[in-house]
Amino acid sequence: MPVIETTALRRHYTTPVEVVWKYTRVVIGGGRPVVVQSMTNTATADVEATYAQASELASAGSELVRLTVNTPEAARAVPEIRARLDAAGIFVPLVGDFHYNGHKLLTEIPECAAALSKYRINPGNVGKGSRQEENFALMIEAAKKWGAAVRIGVNGGSLDQALLGRLMDENLKSGGLLTPQAVLRKALVESAVQSAAAAEALGLPANRIVLSCKVSEVQELIALYRDLAKRSSWALHLGLTEAGIGSKGIVASTAALSVLLEEGIGDTIRVSLTPAPGAPRTEEVIVAQEILQSMDLRSFTPMVTSCPGCGRTSSDLFQKLAEETQRYLRRRAPEWRRLCPGSESMKVAVMGCVVNGPGESRQADIGVSLPGSGESPVAPVYIRGEKAGVLKGEDIARQFQDIIEKFVFETWGTRH
Repeated sequence: MPVIETTALRRHYTTPVEVVWKYTRVVIGGGRPVVVQSMTNTATADVEATYAQASELASAGSELVRLTVNTPEAARAVPEIRARLDAAGIFVPLVGDFHYNGHKLLTEIPECAAALSKYRINPGNVGKGSRQEENFALMIEAAKKWGAAVRIGVNGGSLDQALLGRLMDENLKSGGLLTPQAVLRKALVESAVQSAAAAEALGLPANRIVLSCKVSEVQELIALYRDLAKRSSWALHLGLTEAGIGSKGIVASTAALSVLLEEGIGDTIRVSLTPAPGAPRTEEVIVAQEILQSMDLRSFTPMVTSCPGCGRTSSDLFQKLAEETQRYLRRRAPEWRRLCPGSESMKVAVMGCVVNGPGESRQADIGVSLPGSGESPVAPVYIRGEKAGVLKGEDIARQFQDIIEKFVFETWGTRH
């Protein structure tokens, strides 16, 4: 089965967790590369829509795809969605997102439990009092029976209020040494750690457990995961629970995740963007990949380096060329990964004037430098530091794509 490989160990070493479906084995933790995951926003009971979106997310590079499983109809749709994906040769592991009634759905609709590779359990939403322990145990038993991994996902907005209240009382009795925010952070970590220990006590091994403690504020998330990493050797899932829309969501996710990843904390990530109306759900996958690739933690798709433009650029030609080139690289990347492994690390430069353009283009694997003022003349192309030709005419983008295509297959095509 294909497995993600890496040569560098994560600094915060965690127990590796295997999430498996047929011919796919994704390893989370244990020094392996950080795994990218995403979540559908379709009604899971709508088999066609959810299948289509899950396949789009997988094609974009999501290595795990999570589905909402909130009703019997949604649970009964899961095996149908799984079958549709398998028939299309898409063996991405599916994760079931359960709240409130997961214990019933997993036990009463076993075909749903069997079709999922991983269950997401929120300890704050499995019941109250003795029912909490009973319902949690039922979900763990289902995971044991069907060989699923479990993410114990604690959220700031759905924390076990009894636990939080107890810790608040204890803090008051001790003189109020901790701020309310620090007590909340402690409660989130305690909920995750205690639930993971309970799962192990019920017979679920550590190599089937992933933890997350998610909030919406950047600094709180960083502090929270630093605390969690000190208390835990379980694999850790990172992400702001509600990142936001557009640039706010992208910037907040990048700010939080980059700090933690640089410290070696985090084994799998999701960027929980609010999609703009009509925008593709795959944007959250692309942002997650670009965070990891920008930090040199993984390579997914050849990336374009391009300049911002200035008074020396007299048209938008280089902007259009940079955009068309990046779109072309993303479109071709899936086939290149299959036929030309290693090409995902290729560096491409599209520069807009003569100041930094030639130098940046020479430093890339393949680059083009437009002349800036008066962009209609020739634009030199450099391949690994050497001038390889010039682009002229109306179809510069197509000419450059042809050069890239040839370079990819000549450089990496013999390795398949």
